[in-house]
Amino acid sequence: QVQLVESGGGLVQAGESLRLSCALSGRTFRNFDMGWFRQAPGLEREFVAAINRNGGSTYYADSMKGRFTISRDNAKNTVYLQMNSLTPEDTARYYCAAGYFVTTDWLRPTSYAYWGQGTQATVSS
Repeated sequence: QVQLVESGGGLVQAGESLRLSCALSGRTFRNFDMGWFRQAPGLEREFVAAINRNGGSTYYADSMKGRFTISRDNAKNTVYLQMNSLTPEDTARYYCAAGYFVTTDWLRPTSYAYWGQGTQATVSS
C-alpha cells in the first residue's frame, strides 16, 4: 500500500513561512497526481493546492494564490508546499494526498486514493 508521511509543520508568527514536505513510498511516485488539503478544528477539510504527475500543472485555492507554492521532486518521491505570509487563518492540520486527476477533479478529496496523517501548522498573531 502507499504510505505518505508529512513533515515541516510547526509554530510560527504571522507573516512567517513554513515549508511542508510529503514523502511517498510503496508505489511509483511519478505516476501520481498530488495534492495538499487542510483542516482546522470544527471545519471541513478544504483543498489547498495540487500538482499533476509531471509537475507541469499546478492548482491553488483562491485564498492561497500568491502565497503558497506546490512543487515536486520525482527523483526524491516528495511533494512540497511552501507557505509564505502566513496568517492565523492558515492554522490547520495539513494533509498530503495522492491520486489520479481527470480534468478539474483535483478539487475533490474523492480524487485522492491515499492520504497521509497530516502535519500541524499553527500561526500565532
